[in-house]
Amino acid sequence: MKRLAGFSLLYMVLLICFIGGTVFASTELVENEEFKIIPDYMNPFLSIEEKVDKLLSVMTLEEKIGQMTQAERRYITPDEVYQYKIGSILSGGGSTPFSNTPEAWANMYDRFQKWAMKTRLKIPIIYGVDAVHGHNNLRGATIFPHNIGLGATRDPELVEKVGRITAKEVSATGPDWNFGPCVAVARDERWGRTYESFGEHPELQKLLAGAYVRGLQGPEAEMDGEYVVACAKHYVGDGGTEWGSGDGGYLIDRGDVTVDEKTLREIHLPGYIEAIEEGVGTIMVSFNSYQGVKMHAHKYLITDVLKGELGFDGFVVSDWNGINEISGYSYYEKVVKSVNAGIDMFMVPDSWKKFIYNLKQAVENGDVSEERINDAVRRILTVKFKAGLFEKPFTDRSHISLIGSEEHREVAREAVRKSLVLLKNENVLPLDKDSKIYVGGSNAEDIGSQCGGWTITWQGRSGDITEGTTVLEGIEAAIAGRGQVVNDLNQADVAVIVVGEDPYAEGRGDNGRLELKQEDISLLEKVTGAGKPVVVVMISGRPLIISDYIDDWDAFVMAWLPGTEGQGIADVLFGDYNFTGRLPVSWPEDVSQLPINYGDDDYDPLFEYGTGLKMDLE
Repeated sequence: MKRLAGFSLLYMVLLICFIGGTVFASTELVENEEFKIIPDYMNPFLSIEEKVDKLLSVMTLEEKIGQMTQAERRYITPDEVYQYKIGSILSGGGSTPFSNTPEAWANMYDRFQKWAMKTRLKIPIIYGVDAVHGHNNLRGATIFPHNIGLGATRDPELVEKVGRITAKEVSATGPDWNFGPCVAVARDERWGRTYESFGEHPELQKLLAGAYVRGLQGPEAEMDGEYVVACAKHYVGDGGTEWGSGDGGYLIDRGDVTVDEKTLREIHLPGYIEAIEEGVGTIMVSFNSYQGVKMHAHKYLITDVLKGELGFDGFVVSDWNGINEISGYSYYEKVVKSVNAGIDMFMVPDSWKKFIYNLKQAVENGDVSEERINDAVRRILTVKFKAGLFEKPFTDRSHISLIGSEEHREVAREAVRKSLVLLKNENVLPLDKDSKIYVGGSNAEDIGSQCGGWTITWQGRSGDITEGTTVLEGIEAAIAGRGQVVNDLNQADVAVIVVGEDPYAEGRGDNGRLELKQEDISLLEKVTGAGKPVVVVMISGRPLIISDYIDDWDAFVMAWLPGTEGQGIADVLFGDYNFTGRLPVSWPEDVSQLPINYGDDDYDPLFEYGTGLKMDLE
């Protein structure tokens, strides 16, 4: 009787599906005008685990290896996605469609996806971008402060909103996977990626990493619709490399982490634990080594600790051609080491054909087991199902109009206000809106320098690179109809000098001097020599050495890399809001102190970690 009842129920389900226009069968997708026959791994009555099991059971080795392969858009054509059954495409920093508009992005994404959906099993691609402070490859997108500024806010609710808006602007143009957040703990400001870190202490990663993941993926790790798949990076220890140990001609980037395992766990692991607890879909392996072993080959830390001990059930992705840096006599050997270490998807931008060939040979030779391949593909397919890519593989363009909208920019402006850190104030702040103000300095009127690296191009670029408000424009708007920005220093009541760095990103940003630019030093000498009160605003991805100059300044504000909304700086300078930011890193008095971090035995910085003054607004 029970068997008959079960048979009747199954019959009813199949009948309903048939009448509704769909029949499930373990075959390829066949369509005609009357009804569809689709694979049973698309049956909505199945759990994701059951769908993955069914799909995996019908995949060939070539199809599985294709899922483990990620190519860069410039080095692959849409029809090659079909031919090689590719699982993922990415846009590297600055890799955009020619016109770099939201519509061009969506069209590009859909072209790749269209060819993926022509494959035998119709497995959609997942498309990744480095949207590390907004959809920063896209001109006109809302660009938020880099992570170092968000670390200064110590505001997880704000960080979640930043992630939420970033996800909405990214997904509106097609990509469904963001290579962020970076949860590195920057322990040496000479590192060119310091600004990608929330700060030097793991308490900041514990506070903010989960919130950022939640913003990107959704409060229940939905990952679909307006949300995207997040990627905690770079696992593990990338902010703790030793000066002079870097690879590829760099001084600290991609270098070696030599601390003991207890210290590694205490400092560099907490951010990943928070991300995993929020259901982060992916984790990216770091370029650095740990105790002489490249992370891309570190089976203990990837498989035993990350996947085993910490229970990470998403998939692990390599960094850009990261397997090339593993020691080995041949590319084949490097592939074998990295796959067996536990990496699931391989970012092999321009060498993806070589990777596919070598991995297939490794499986056929028995150097990589089919069990390891199945584990990797299972993880990848699970994330794709969670992200809703099988059901809705093409771009939902309904939110394109929100990209760079006033609503989104207002949140970015709030983030700027809350990231500012007041480090000195000799009764000059807040500024009077009726004042005559001289505004100068290398970064006073430069949207590109405000945004820093990873903006429109990989290394970033000074100048008018995207839409936004500079510091000068923000000041002009704040005092419109009352005060005046003057070009003659002698006419000014006060001078605001905006100093800092030119844009840079990984590798090229390694800097052992951390000096102010000579043009800024010369202008500051001119202003202080004229006897004018001077407010110095620094736009920089890290502290610069100012010990020889700060005594001559009446006020000093650290603005980090604020992004496109320079109006947020003016909001606070004129007292519409008070300063709330606190230093996420220790400010060295001299480079000879580096690395310097809170808790050191000989801790004696110019400004301590956590410093942040307020203005008297009474």
